[in-house]
Amino acid sequence: MDKLIPVVVIKELSETDKILSALQNYGINCAEITFRTACAAEAIEYAVKKFPDMNVGAGTVINAEQCNKALAAGAKFIVSPGLSVPVAEICKANNVPYYPGCVTPTEIMQALELGINIIKFFPANVYGGLKAMKALAGPFPQVKFIPTGGVNRDNLDEFLAWEKIYAVGGSFMVEEALNANK
Repeated sequence: MDKLIPVVVIKELSETDKILSALQNYGINCAEITFRTACAAEAIEYAVKKFPDMNVGAGTVINAEQCNKALAAGAKFIVSPGLSVPVAEICKANNVPYYPGCVTPTEIMQALELGINIIKFFPANVYGGLKAMKALAGPFPQVKFIPTGGVNRDNLDEFLAWEKIYAVGGSFMVEEALNANK
């Protein structure tokens, strides 16, 4: 898994090539394409075919219907802003990694009960960032975190330096990659 997971919002299918090419040229070989737009499933399907070496997943997946669409499109991982038991079950049945958003001990315990030990910590800046994750790592030493929300170039290295960080997510990477490819 890449240590950087860009959160990619594709508003029109035609943007897919430009954005994913820019990410690859920037040295990032991963993309979490969000299910916030009408063309998300199409964009994932296109990305998986056009960029076969890229780790393309679906983000902002909030229910079983979206999860099934994402998997049918070829998503290699699923990310949610919160924890959905039906999404977790679908991912487990399909042997696809699921990274649910969990910020409380109760949510983390539920994720662990579902066999999930890598969680999205969202929005990281609102829920205490690195300090909060370090506190949560005490009772949950088996958990790895993917902080998203409020992560940027200024604090990226601080997050990546901690051994409990599985990866870091954010939309800022897309802007950086696009600007670098101008």
